[in-house]
Amino acid sequence: MRQLVPLQDALSPLLRPPGRLYAALMRLRRRAYAGGALRAHRAPWLTVSVGNICWGGTGKTPLTDWIVDWALKAGRRPAVLTRGYKASPPQLPYLVGADATPREAGDEPLLLARAHPGARVVVDPRRPRAALALAQAPDPPDMLVLDDGFQHLAMARDIDLVLLRPADLVADWDRVLPAGPWREGHTALEAAHALLINCPPDEFRALAPLIRRHLEPLRKPVFNFSLAVRGLVRLDGGGTARGFGGEPYLLVTGVGEPDQVAATARALLGAPPAHHLRYDDHHAYTPADRDFIDAEARRRGAAHVLCTAKDAVKLAGAGAIPLWTFDTTLAFGEALFTDQAFPLWWEAAVARA
Repeated sequence: MRQLVPLQDALSPLLRPPGRLYAALMRLRRRAYAGGALRAHRAPWLTVSVGNICWGGTGKTPLTDWIVDWALKAGRRPAVLTRGYKASPPQLPYLVGADATPREAGDEPLLLARAHPGARVVVDPRRPRAALALAQAPDPPDMLVLDDGFQHLAMARDIDLVLLRPADLVADWDRVLPAGPWREGHTALEAAHALLINCPPDEFRALAPLIRRHLEPLRKPVFNFSLAVRGLVRLDGGGTARGFGGEPYLLVTGVGEPDQVAATARALLGAPPAHHLRYDDHHAYTPADRDFIDAEARRRGAAHVLCTAKDAVKLAGAGAIPLWTFDTTLAFGEALFTDQAFPLWWEAAVARA
């Protein structure tokens, strides 16, 4: 989708009217579900949606990972329902096992399933069907997490978390398809129970005037979160490291926000990559891609290859150049329009649901 941005900017005066029309249609769709004209399936368990209003990466998978980890520690039996973008499962619904392939499961579902063997991750574009299948299982879950669920109104939810990027509050505010990256108009944000902005803490503070202008009228809590990088993990089991000791590295990304990853790498390692290979979000890496990455690393004099965790599940395997990924944890920062930090707000929201 990144390649469409210059075209959208150039054609903005022509694209805004159809964008307003699309936003109106999406508004009518929400009203139809809210009023009962369109029926939403309600599962018999706590159901949480983690979504966004724009296309691309906003940090949904790290936040879903945090929620699943919280649920397991609280003694719950969570299940993640996801459409499995670019996945080709052998059947639907598809329960993702740790031994599934990225092609079968999709990169993010496989990442979640391997990180949380105590949870169930189910791929199915029709999430009510997946929920019904789980209800018939011998040991059903007691909590559902809808990955990328904000627009998936066919599933009712008890808590709706909507993630935003800084750009959503600046140049992209209310720019709805085809005029911009938003899937709905700004009034859809009224359905959120909380809004989370993925950016460093200092950027969140700098955005405060825009947050107050755009989001304070919604009367929803707004939280800051970001990925805190603790170091690096070598994918062949070779251990962890704080850095590369100044040795050059090749950065490989197939994510929605590659510039953000590059900034993270530079901050951690103190230097930019020797080269940054950018693939499309959810790119399905092939053996030929892996060979090309090794060849490019040698050509650039890079002693290491660094990628994101989402890329790592598809790139792990034999390679001439050591492959590393980030060792990350989710960090919650300041909040606006509430006196609670997100973990405390979350506990209270679950108790109320």
